[in-house]
Amino acid sequence: MTQLKTYLSLAEFFALPEGDIIYELIDGEAVPKFKHNEEMSPKFFHSSVTGALFVLLSFWANEKGRVVIEWAIKLKRNQQEWVPVPDLIYISYNRLPRNWLQDEACPVAPELVIEIISPGQTFGEMTEKATDYIKAGVLRVWIIDTKAKTITIFYPDSLPQTKRSQDNLEDSLFVGLEITPEKIFQQAGII
Repeated sequence: MTQLKTYLSLAEFFALPEGDIIYELIDGEAVPKFKHNEEMSPKFFHSSVTGALFVLLSFWANEKGRVVIEWAIKLKRNQQEWVPVPDLIYISYNRLPRNWLQDEACPVAPELVIEIISPGQTFGEMTEKATDYIKAGVLRVWIIDTKAKTITIFYPDSLPQTKRSQDNLEDSLFVGLEITPEKIFQQAGII
């Protein structure tokens, strides 16, 4: 097992060897995204919702931008380098041009970050992370609770809103996107 030193620079973090564990750079340390035990690793609901969202958002995003699963993003948190790995992101071609093709972390804040609460994670932890995303320039953060079947949306300029069942996720930022929590959970096969 690789011994990781504390306070990695961004270059040192990206130079770490690839392996089975996904790391995020938090406060200068490489921190596993999921603790590799039965409690924290994503399970069926998490994986199914990730797949459903990828399909639904990709269909909508065609010609508008990219929808990507578990793509690291270069951001700042508390004036330090921060590299989270969200479950999904949407980034428009306005923010990252269509012809950008590099095999590296996303270099700019996306419009949308989606985090799905895994077993062992709390809504409070995800709320704190959502706030950090917003402060770093992400325009919307969706926190998805597969047990409650809700989506809480965080905004830079207003209070979060929790959507359930047939509430429309309509948003002026995502013109033409017409989905509901119910549609997402049905697509995932967990309703």
